Amino acid sequence: MSTPRVRLPRSASAGEEIEIRTLIDHPMITGVSSSDSRNMLERFEARLNGDTVFRYDFGNGSAANPTFTFYVRAAAPGDFEFIWTHEDGTEFRADGSVSVS
Repeated sequence: MSTPRVRLPRSASAGEEIEIRTLIDHPMITGVSSSDSRNMLERFEARLNGDTVFRYDFGNGSAANPTFTFYVRAAAPGDFEFIWTHEDGTEFRADGSVSVS
């Protein structure tokens, strides 16, 4: 149903600010203006080595196929987790790693 995609660099210099882009294919149907039943994501969270580095709580004004671009300073090598949570509790996940030299 929903396909998450993430773009982040494979490597970075110590202290470099890296750009992270995410996209998930999701209709984001609010159920307000149509007879379709509601189908919304509730939250997006990005974690680096288990610590939250970006979080967004969706609302009724959120567009279909939501995308985010944000920046993280690469202090040390890290493993990223990206988690989109549907309002019914279903989670869509992606991950990636960045090496730091």
